[in-house]
Amino acid sequence: MAHMLSSAADELPRDVADDHVDGLLRLDPILATHLGVPGGARCLPDLSPDGAEARAALARTTLRQLAAAETRPGANTDDERRCGRLLRERLTAELAIHDAGEHLRAVSNLRSPVHNIREVFTLMPVETAEDHADMAARLRAVPAALDGCRASLDKGLAAGLPAGPRQVDAVITQIGQWIGGGARSSWFRGLVDGGPQELRAELDAAAARATFAFATLRDWLRDTYAPAVEGAPDIVGDERYARWVRFWNGTESDLAEAYAYGWSEFHRLRADMTAEAARILPGATPWQVLRHLAEHGRAIHGVEEVRRWLQKLTDEVTADLDGTHFDLAERIKRIEVRIAPPGRAAAPYYTAPSEDFRRPGRTWLPTMGRTRFPVFDLVSTWCHEGVPGHHLQLARWAHVAGRLSRYQATSGLVSANTEGWAMYAERFMDELGFYADPEWRMGHLDGQMMRANRVIVDIGMHLRLRIPADSPFHPGERWTPELAKAFVGAHTGRTADFVDSELVRYLGRPGQAIGYKLGERAWLAGRSAARSARGGAFDLKAWHMAALSLGSLGLDDLVEEISAL
Repeated sequence: MAHMLSSAADELPRDVADDHVDGLLRLDPILATHLGVPGGARCLPDLSPDGAEARAALARTTLRQLAAAETRPGANTDDERRCGRLLRERLTAELAIHDAGEHLRAVSNLRSPVHNIREVFTLMPVETAEDHADMAARLRAVPAALDGCRASLDKGLAAGLPAGPRQVDAVITQIGQWIGGGARSSWFRGLVDGGPQELRAELDAAAARATFAFATLRDWLRDTYAPAVEGAPDIVGDERYARWVRFWNGTESDLAEAYAYGWSEFHRLRADMTAEAARILPGATPWQVLRHLAEHGRAIHGVEEVRRWLQKLTDEVTADLDGTHFDLAERIKRIEVRIAPPGRAAAPYYTAPSEDFRRPGRTWLPTMGRTRFPVFDLVSTWCHEGVPGHHLQLARWAHVAGRLSRYQATSGLVSANTEGWAMYAERFMDELGFYADPEWRMGHLDGQMMRANRVIVDIGMHLRLRIPADSPFHPGERWTPELAKAFVGAHTGRTADFVDSELVRYLGRPGQAIGYKLGERAWLAGRSAARSARGGAFDLKAWHMAALSLGSLGLDDLVEEISAL
């Protein structure tokens, strides 16, 4: 990269951004594993208050360097300007979260520091004896990392910054699933079972050490932390919510307008679902049809069987879209479907490839103990998680990282941009007629409805808004978590445990869930503006590839940039 050849005196914004990634890699070995960077595989980050302050200090230093870099000749090109805007916006948003002490109450059922520690082991290679030795060393680092988490939560309690009780209860349950009945039956013991015989004792001891450390944290959360936060609010209120919305969406959002938009999408989708339901069970409501599909629709039986089915679906969609609506590099075409380890939130998820693509992009299916998997709610979801959704975007960023900056392709990610693209991808497949099977389309619309519901209840709960008078559900009342759970449960085909997991997710990651529909709207607006500007010369495939080559952008910048393509 260019920054390796430059000095501080002549660095441009992209150089500063890549220097920032280098600094993050020194502080965060988990990020190094995600990117496939060697050197940190035996370590875990410092998750104590001191570790958080070190990351904040890096952000402040980078912002000062960026301000200087933007005054230099050559800083006003589109590439430099775009990167500089992203870097400033992201670091400013991150510092606002840090300075408010949010890292001192970081408990949620999805992608919290505790989850990140566990998940990194699923991304590590296990091909050689050295790989397994790295695994053992990192397992031995788990106690210190969890001690850092505990120190941060302790400081949060002392500062009057409690996590929400529902999140705490969920994580206690999840850790219990990870550790099982103890060292011999824990997830960590299963993780090392395939290791070489000469490292058997070392691997078993390291797995037992990690299991004991998680058990110790679980007990502390249950016996000390949970009683201390009992009665604390799960909702975050106006000020905290606005900070988190900025962090997840990369923009200052008009939340009243977004709430109204969520309701408009609810009504639009309900009408579409009613029409689609009539094709499957005439006279039935959408929710009756979804229950019928869950019980009597086409299903795959067996965990390995559903994994193979999803892999086949992914490969076929990739082949069909390549050359028609997208141009895919060979290394982007490889994507693996995997079964998620137990003890996660219920939603499927995606992990990006390493920078060198030695580890491919992967989609993950949480089974939640099931062995029967209805198909109707999987097809659209896998278009979201895989191709043309998350994998196509994030793997494309990795592929063109050398033309962007490392930061724009990796750690500068804006959630609403990527989730919005994945929603656009689902909708684009509908535009192509991919969901011709009524079951598949009903599942797609159910997924869309769930994301509209997220906008409604996430904003509604945290800001204690009133339910509109034209709502079919408790009109005029103010939102509470209990009403939100009932609303989502009544307007989705998802299972009760999925709805429970979703509610805890919204409470633990305020503002993140609204980015799916708001991001989708931004992608659609940009496409519409570009098509209007170019008229008959508009080339959708060319637009897709150009838009996917811009790297990360906040929503305001996203619409501006992709409208001009």
